[in-house]
Amino acid sequence: MNIDDFYRKQFGKIAGIDEAGRGPLAGPVVASAVIIKEHIEGIKDSKVLSPERREELFQEILNRAVVGIGLATPEEIDLYNIFHATRIAMNRALENLAERPDYVIVDGKWLRLSHPGTCVVMGDKKSESIGAASIVAKVVRDRIMRAYSRVFPEYGFDKNKGYPTKDHIEKLKEHGVTWFHRLTFSPVRKYLTLKELEKMLKEGRISERRYEKIKGVIG
Repeated sequence: MNIDDFYRKQFGKIAGIDEAGRGPLAGPVVASAVIIKEHIEGIKDSKVLSPERREELFQEILNRAVVGIGLATPEEIDLYNIFHATRIAMNRALENLAERPDYVIVDGKWLRLSHPGTCVVMGDKKSESIGAASIVAKVVRDRIMRAYSRVFPEYGFDKNKGYPTKDHIEKLKEHGVTWFHRLTFSPVRKYLTLKELEKMLKEGRISERRYEKIKGVIG
């Protein structure tokens, strides 16, 4: 699966970058940048691995690679949109690397970062570095969502990870919207009232800037 050697020969030290959590209705988008130091057997696109295997590989990656992690919060997603928030998270992951790569390869297309690099379509299937980054991002985000399931147990974040499952939508209907949700996403806006938004502001759960942005969206 590895095209990394091609880029190493062309540019030197490379970092693979990927994200987890662009599609959910709640929680951050998490990105990871990984510089592989030695081959790690079993690296694949995180989506085709079991949670148990992802955790095993996560530890191997930490032991045998240089890893940077970055995230963008639900507030940043609301303020800047998910595309730009993903770029923010990826640039933060790069900034958090202990070593500076000469070149970066990013899963997907069109996304340009603050560091020289290129996008690789289906990169998590072609590159060991990007595959490792996809695993790290997924494991870290899943852990965040499990932690927040204790803050908001009624939404089942430990199971749905914030994705728009049928159960999650039903919970939004039943319990309303939280500040941890992405308030600009249409399935969330549908169940958000101005009264709830004002309560979030008064309780200090959202910033004035986010309040004004969402208020303008929901009318």
